[in-house]
Amino acid sequence: MVTTPLLPSDYLDLVSPLRAGADLCGRIEAVHPETGDAATVVIRPGRGWRGHTAGQYVRIGVDVDGVRLWRAYSLTSPADRQDGRVTITVKAIPGGKVSNHLVRRAKPGTLIQLDQPTGDFVLPRAKPAKVLYLTAGSGITPVMGMLRDTEFDDVVMVHCAPQPKDVIFRDELHDLVADKKLRLTEVHTDTDGMLDIARLGELVPDWAERETWACGPAGLLDAAEEHWTEHGVQERLHTERFRAGIVVAGDGGEVTFSVTGRTVDADGATPLLDIGEEAGVLMPSGCRMGICFGCVTPLKAGAVRDLRTGEITEAEPGVLIQTCVSAAAGPCDIER
Repeated sequence: MVTTPLLPSDYLDLVSPLRAGADLCGRIEAVHPETGDAATVVIRPGRGWRGHTAGQYVRIGVDVDGVRLWRAYSLTSPADRQDGRVTITVKAIPGGKVSNHLVRRAKPGTLIQLDQPTGDFVLPRAKPAKVLYLTAGSGITPVMGMLRDTEFDDVVMVHCAPQPKDVIFRDELHDLVADKKLRLTEVHTDTDGMLDIARLGELVPDWAERETWACGPAGLLDAAEEHWTEHGVQERLHTERFRAGIVVAGDGGEVTFSVTGRTVDADGATPLLDIGEEAGVLMPSGCRMGICFGCVTPLKAGAVRDLRTGEITEAEPGVLIQTCVSAAAGPCDIER
């Protein structure tokens, strides 16, 4: 009676938001710059946090200009960090609402929403004798979690970035090299050009014998998958993509978001999730690569194309689509 129309738990959430039994959230405790456009965010998760495995990612909900937006980021802290905190390392991308907010505007004390960590880009229980990490740009983030978590007797990294100043965690990587815990090759693409995967034999002569974890832009991963397959060792390659690969694109069409009443023209290669966000529509999202189903939305009318397969889905009662991997295939109406 005292708290009506609220519940006692609503008041507890104000006083102790990280308590057990509350919706899982975390508190930002620090933001440490890594490069000019990347920063590590230190988070104290609530008591419902179940822990993670190195290499996994976590979905976080951040309030940006009064709108809660969800994104997924790799965890860069070891699984057994003694103080109970976890870290994500975020690279600000042009036009990225959440990434730029976290890198440039996030303040200690800010509460964020959390999901439990997930993902299968992880190390095996049995340690391989030889390891290769093949990364580029922010693709180094899940691998850094692995490096901090598990030591190997023989580990090599090939990392690509435009310039030395763009290499995230560069000082820590070179400390590992000095301690003989890592052999590192940096490819600076502004001066060296893009990594030709055929050169891998020069950089790492025994690459085919190594268990490999690769993360980075789609072009690098596509080339790696083709290279490993050609040499018959595809089972030794493990990849992590931040975006689903676009296999088939079409002509696009006019997209109507019927709940908000907004209509925009869309090409046939841009995910409807991006189209909606750019139009100012509040769109649910998660991994943004077709895995978590956090973006599922009703298709009210028209048709969409799955960018991974080219499959066309037409509207009918009850049909749902994944907006992060679907593009307009002609005029369509999304129930948002």
